[in-house]
Amino acid sequence: MDDERLIPINAEIQIPLAELSFRFSTSSGPGGQHVNKSATRVTLLFDVANSPSLPDGVRERLLKRLANRIDKEGMLQLHVQSSRSQHRNRDTAVSLFQQLLTDALKKKKKRRKTKPSKAAVEKRLSEKKKRGDRKRDRSRKW
Repeated sequence: MDDERLIPINAEIQIPLAELSFRFSTSSGPGGQHVNKSATRVTLLFDVANSPSLPDGVRERLLKRLANRIDKEGMLQLHVQSSRSQHRNRDTAVSLFQQLLTDALKKKKKRRKTKPSKAAVEKRLSEKKKRGDRKRDRSRKW
């Protein structure tokens, strides 16, 4: 396979363009008669659950992180209709797919517990006290 037919996700993973399938439909929105007769909306389909390009650990992580975008059969669907050109929408869908998978495979930083400083706590409480006093003063009779 040549490099033009592969979509690089990260250093280890590349997905062949042949694993992606595309559906085209009429787009919504402004555009006059052009919208009614041109199938410019692109739906990119990728079978995450059965892709031979994904190692098992990566597949599990993608299924977990992209659960809201994947249907019951394990198909990832991306819809793009930002342009009036089918070709441009297709390219946008592929780059969006690449970015989505890259972001989903990044390891999240572990959160380290922190504690506010004593000065910060005192400042917050004094500001809170001032606000309360100000509100109490407003409600008193003249």
